[in-house]
Amino acid sequence: MPLSRESACRLIRCAEDQFSIVLSAAVEARRRFKPGVVTYSRKVFIPLTNLCRDYCGYCTFRRDPGQPGAHTMTPDQVLEVARAGEKAGCTEALFSLGDKPELAFSEMRETLRRLGYKSTLHYLEAMCEVVLRETTLLPHPNPGLLSAEWIARLARVSPSMGLMLETTNGSLLATGAAHDNAPDKVPAKRLHTIEEAGKQNVPFTTGLLIGIGESVEDRVDTLLAIRELHRRYGHIQEVIIQNFRTKPEIPMHDWPEPTHDEMMRTIAVARLLMPDVNIQAPPNLSAPYYDELLDAGINDWGGISPLTPDFINPEKPWPHLEQLKLRTQAKGYRLRQRLPAYPEFIAALSTKPGLLAEKVKAAADSEGYARRPA
Repeated sequence: MPLSRESACRLIRCAEDQFSIVLSAAVEARRRFKPGVVTYSRKVFIPLTNLCRDYCGYCTFRRDPGQPGAHTMTPDQVLEVARAGEKAGCTEALFSLGDKPELAFSEMRETLRRLGYKSTLHYLEAMCEVVLRETTLLPHPNPGLLSAEWIARLARVSPSMGLMLETTNGSLLATGAAHDNAPDKVPAKRLHTIEEAGKQNVPFTTGLLIGIGESVEDRVDTLLAIRELHRRYGHIQEVIIQNFRTKPEIPMHDWPEPTHDEMMRTIAVARLLMPDVNIQAPPNLSAPYYDELLDAGINDWGGISPLTPDFINPEKPWPHLEQLKLRTQAKGYRLRQRLPAYPEFIAALSTKPGLLAEKVKAAADSEGYARRPA
């Protein structure tokens, strides 16, 4: 029987002397799902624009026009990064960008006009297509809220896409809370985007951001919302459990970070709630003890770049791939490089007509992993 909300809340709050049993159950569930293998995606991070109309209290990525570091990449810059990633053995081009900045800033509207595009999403679509046509990399866009039409358009130029649900707690939109003045963080709107992707069978990445003011029960509820969407559509390829990290320049600079124990408990319950879904946690945000996350049931490290920094958390460098491999092996697992879409979704992607399917088939081995060795 699927784990109930009541049971999940009890497990995530269980006494310390009982937690080892929860961890053992999570590891066993992970073993039944994908025994012996932990995956990662070798990527380049392409921050297409960091202008954003949302003002989340934990974000260092976003900028207003004119602020130091504000930028929108040119097509030449995008292609330069993608080609450098190709030479470094990458297979994923992760596009991150602010949510519809042209709705808030005339400067972005002017930039788009100069580049020849109607909107940030039109520009993203074009850059995904350029990377797809001109390199061997596969795009994975994280563009924020999307309509059904835009999901369909981006699905023609990318094998997968993502949107962090973060939380289903709408009270975090209140004045002074983490999502104050962030219109695109309304949980119902984000759930709607994830559902639309499910209706179109788009392999989709989502997840939780823990430690931003939500309760332990909120974490369970967010996981249950994701589980329900996956039950209905089968398209959730990955659930990320991401921990808030404080930074001196953010409004939440005095906010307490979630503990390592909180991460382990959330990951373990996520695995028990969704035993047949890939569970990921970013290693750079749990360094130096990131290998312990394997003991809670994760089976993926997410995107790791040998070339570009984590522009969302630039102060937390990714581990060197050789070190990641050694620490994964020390826990008894083999590290394998995957594509931005997970192996179980590759066959369906490969049967579609057009350039995307051709590129996916060229990048994947017979098992659906990346052709390049880990």
